[in-house]
Amino acid sequence: MFDHVKFGASDYAASKAFFLAALAPLGVTAGAEGVPAYGIELAGRADASLCLFQADEKPAPLHIAFTAATRAEVDAFHRAALQAGGRDNGPPGLRPRYHANYYAAFVIGPDGHNIEAVCHRPEA
Repeated sequence: MFDHVKFGASDYAASKAFFLAALAPLGVTAGAEGVPAYGIELAGRADASLCLFQADEKPAPLHIAFTAATRAEVDAFHRAALQAGGRDNGPPGLRPRYHANYYAAFVIGPDGHNIEAVCHRPEA
C-alpha cells in the first residue's frame, strides 16, 4: 500500500538495532544507509520500506503493522522484539474483533511506537 515510511528516532543506533532484530523473522533486512541524519532503509519481501533517521525531537507515537506470512512468523517477531528490548503491548493471538483470522502481536519500540506483526490467514 505504501512505498516507504520514514520516521525519526531519538537514539538512531538503538532503534536501528531494535528494528533489525525484531523484524528479521519477517524477512526484513538492512538496505541503503547514510549518515544518521539521513538514516537507513529497512526492506522486506514487498516493494515497501521502513526508513529510520536520527531526530532531535521525540516524534509522536506511531502504529506500524508489518505483514507476516504465517502465525509462526508473528510469534517469532514477538520473541525477537522482546529480546531486542521492546516492551510487550499484546502477545501473539487472535484478535476476532478485527476479523476471524486476524492473528497479531504488538510491542512498543525504543521511541514508544506501537509495532505490530499480523497474519490474516487461517491457521494451517
